[in-house]
Amino acid sequence: MSKKGYKKVNNATGIYKQENSGKYLAMKKVSGKQFQKSFDTIFEAKQWRKYFDGISFNHPSGDSDTESNYSTLKEVWEVMQVHHFPTLATSTKAIWRRRYKLLKTLEHLPMDKITPSKITSWVNKNVEYFKTDEYQGSGRGRAGRCNLNNELNMFVTIFNWYKQSEQFEKEALLLTCPVKTKHRKLGFIKPVPDKKKQIDLQSALLFFDYLPPLYRELAQMQFYCAGRIGEICGIQWSNIDMQNRRMLIKHSSIFHPVNKTFLELKPFPKNKESRPVFITDEIMDILKRREVFRIDGNDFVFHVEGAPLNYGTIQLNYREAQRKSKVPYSGTHILRHGMAKLARQIGGGLDAVIAMTGHKDLKLADHYSKCNEDDQRHFSEKIMEHIRNNTRKDEVDQASFSNVVSLNSFKKANNS
Repeated sequence: MSKKGYKKVNNATGIYKQENSGKYLAMKKVSGKQFQKSFDTIFEAKQWRKYFDGISFNHPSGDSDTESNYSTLKEVWEVMQVHHFPTLATSTKAIWRRRYKLLKTLEHLPMDKITPSKITSWVNKNVEYFKTDEYQGSGRGRAGRCNLNNELNMFVTIFNWYKQSEQFEKEALLLTCPVKTKHRKLGFIKPVPDKKKQIDLQSALLFFDYLPPLYRELAQMQFYCAGRIGEICGIQWSNIDMQNRRMLIKHSSIFHPVNKTFLELKPFPKNKESRPVFITDEIMDILKRREVFRIDGNDFVFHVEGAPLNYGTIQLNYREAQRKSKVPYSGTHILRHGMAKLARQIGGGLDAVIAMTGHKDLKLADHYSKCNEDDQRHFSEKIMEHIRNNTRKDEVDQASFSNVVSLNSFKKANNS
């Protein structure tokens, strides 16, 4: 028959996809006679191709890795890239593709054959490799691996999409995720390096002093808004109402994953929801200073002669200021973490954190503002001060009783 309007499905013999309707056409020759049938999903098409005998369609149940009616991990990953990736940020897609690389050793397996025991074997094999002297001495970056959490989380992300997708809804219905809590424990390679993420107020103020004017204003705005660096770089004048003291974080700058240059202005932030910010006096001062550099036809608040900021340049300025100020913090995200922590301390709860950061998930809000070693120092000093005060009181009480002469001793002394 003519294949006009149909596209061959990669790695699926005898299966074609109708470009307009999205249906799958399966073709099979049995005893010299050609048969064909249309299906809504590639899963059904594969089943029919595999088990149709020219008369009926009955498929057996198999336990081997090769005998399965389910799509392979590779097939799910490819369909996910077609249907889900267009909704993701460029940087997110790059990160996901990088994290998928280790999962390639599982991609030949059908989804129902990727069991907890298979994940255990995969984890153990990779941990064994990453602990070898050969890997540990392979150089900076790769040798810094501490666990397999990112790859395990990537598989969970793929599996969750697989369960919720329309393309695989029938075959995925009864499956459960094979990644268990124990796999993250088994995936431990070495402790994660100690890194302070929640910059305290005094360190933040000191850090600002060592930044050039443009990047000082950028960092201060990031801190006061508890924003992601891309959101602050993407702030537009059209979303600022200085008269009513209202600013909308509605856009986000996207940077190239390799050279860190500006790629595009995304019309929504990471969680795809705009976030209003009250313009405090401090934010108002920054905006008034930036107004001097406003250019007709350019809506960016932060720019260099009309060009959007590049992340690589921001990193260089931040790192240099962090080095000169000698604050024990690094990176650009410390300011968002720091304000989240400050909001929890001043506001007294996660509601204050959510109001500042825009998080919708309580777990994330808690993660950003959780207790750290500064809290431990603060509370341990308060506790020890309480202990010292009570210790001094006991010493005073004991000293006062040691000077008291009993009545019997006094009478004996007089009689003698």
